[in-house]
Amino acid sequence: MSVGRAANAIDNPFLTLPVRRLFLSNVLPMAVVMSTSGLLNVVDGIFVGRFIGAQALAAVSLAFPVVMLLTALTTLTGGGMSSLLARRLGKGARREAGAVFAGAHGLALVLSAVVILGALTAGPGIVSFLASGNDAVAGPAKTYLLILILGAPVQFGLGLHADALRNEGRSGHIALLSVLVNLLNVAANYVAIVILDLGIAGSAIGTVVAQIVGLVLLLLARKRDPALLPLSAIWATSWLSEWRQILALGLPLSLSFIGMALVASTVLLAIGNVAADHGTYIAAYGVVTRVLGLAFLPQMAIALTTQSITGNNVGAGRMDRAGTALRLAIGCAFLWCLGVTLIGLLAGETIGALFSDKQEVIAAVGAIMRPMTALYAVTGPILVLAMHFQAMGHPLRTAALTLVKPWFLTPALVTVLNAHSGLSGLWFAFPFADATLLCVALTIVYFGRLYDESPTTMQAKERS
Repeated sequence: MSVGRAANAIDNPFLTLPVRRLFLSNVLPMAVVMSTSGLLNVVDGIFVGRFIGAQALAAVSLAFPVVMLLTALTTLTGGGMSSLLARRLGKGARREAGAVFAGAHGLALVLSAVVILGALTAGPGIVSFLASGNDAVAGPAKTYLLILILGAPVQFGLGLHADALRNEGRSGHIALLSVLVNLLNVAANYVAIVILDLGIAGSAIGTVVAQIVGLVLLLLARKRDPALLPLSAIWATSWLSEWRQILALGLPLSLSFIGMALVASTVLLAIGNVAADHGTYIAAYGVVTRVLGLAFLPQMAIALTTQSITGNNVGAGRMDRAGTALRLAIGCAFLWCLGVTLIGLLAGETIGALFSDKQEVIAAVGAIMRPMTALYAVTGPILVLAMHFQAMGHPLRTAALTLVKPWFLTPALVTVLNAHSGLSGLWFAFPFADATLLCVALTIVYFGRLYDESPTTMQAKERS
């Protein structure tokens, strides 16, 4: 080992801590971060359903595709930056890491402007289309979304700085700040919805205010910790730096979230075309998306932890440590998702009763959750594998594991099964898509073992 690499290993816990301890010390704080955010979404849905009503719950459910689009764009910048940042930190190349950090800020600013412009021009028409002519649902949804989209620059900045801290080994900082900010968000939403009676607009206002507070706290944490990339790194290089690589590496995961929005839009249109009382089913589907969103976030925490460990260790030429962490992460993700499957099969109606006192909504939640979660146990391991490949710099493998299901399999299956079996059949599109994606993942792993590049070759490519 060279002197430079030895010094780098001493400074970087991703390269020196035992893998199991490293994994747990990063995944547990990240799980807290992601879970509190998802729990906030669930609590907010309970506030809306219980204190405003089923129509309001349908309105925020209608907004779900656009909310996922914002998440996708946040992931585009933060996820693409993370892959590059982790590998450069792993090599001890802090100046190059700072250039990636600066370029991600410029890209986030441009995306924010595009989103706001699109919302002001095409947004109202899109919401009305998804509502299938139900103005009582579309009106509040438009107000809710406008507030969230105007706050998009704050959301993008918050995502960038949280991802950077994660890759710098400060997951504990993020966990503490996340709990604080999300508790503030719950309190703000309660005040706005229940006390001030602002309707679902109050939910959006509370979210944006909490994001502003979170971003300020993250900036202060970076300013006070000399071991982190300094804030001056943001201004030290061009904001146009590394856009091509950030986009290439962030695009597969980002497109997977856009695919989730596509799936949700397809389902909402199917409900509007088939169900006589489509407001009830839109509300029920919204409950399921919030619950499964909460279930998704801990597995995302496992995947993001894998990304950080893989990126740092591949950058340092330690594929043995990256492989050990990958196996550990896949096992943890499988156990978590298996638990979600059991809850979905056995407790759908119980969950529905938390959000609404209308029996038709409660029954619809159970009828939707059972088939949707039947093969959910495979989704977490596949996501972990995708983020491992993304951190190694393999965007095509990542794309295959993250895009095939939401962009092709699920929308096509929803359309076909809805035409053949109506509402009772379209929910089986989800387990069929999960089974097919599992076959794709196994094929990639098999052929990847035959044709994988060595760490030395990968590093030579990156240097070139």
